[in-house]
Amino acid sequence: MSEHPVSGSPLDLVDFRHHVADGYAKWRAAGAGEDAWWAWRVQRDELFSLHSQSPIPATERERFTGLPFFDYDSSWRLVGHLQALPEEPWGDFVLIGRLWFDRQGIEMSLNAYWLDAYGGGLFVPFGDATNGSATYGGGRYLIDSTKGAYLGREGSGVIMDFNGAYHPSCVHDEQWTCPLAPPENRLAIRVEAGERL
Repeated sequence: MSEHPVSGSPLDLVDFRHHVADGYAKWRAAGAGEDAWWAWRVQRDELFSLHSQSPIPATERERFTGLPFFDYDSSWRLVGHLQALPEEPWGDFVLIGRLWFDRQGIEMSLNAYWLDAYGGGLFVPFGDATNGSATYGGGRYLIDSTKGAYLGREGSGVIMDFNGAYHPSCVHDEQWTCPLAPPENRLAIRVEAGERL
């Protein structure tokens, strides 16, 4: 199922997602690098502290000072190449392929899913060896184009910038329901990039 709150105005949620998408659009336009990432983080923190659909509980927003992240690491901005696979249902999503990528000579891959609903959208959740200690045990999200969390393409590949990996909203407030990373999307290494606990 796609990530959504149990309660709240649907129009407020649409507005929240619009602002999330705007942040990614600005990051795409600015390109690679730490400055573009910082600008995205500043806009995201402001949205999380002020918007009615923020996953930060309303009672905690006044004390909210920003989401914790690992330090920026340019070696975690990668390009993935999609290997098509036979389509297979996965909740509200359909498995469409496997994204293969290389980091410092180590080849890795993650399943890529498509939201099986009107409009569709690419979704790539993942887990890694930081889960349960430095990051949420259920994993993080790398791409969710339905909400605008997508940095675009580079040549024939998909930009996979783990510096922008983020926790599902249910980490911040249990009123949210979120799909978690499946076992086949668990990387054996530590991904010390992106949002942390």
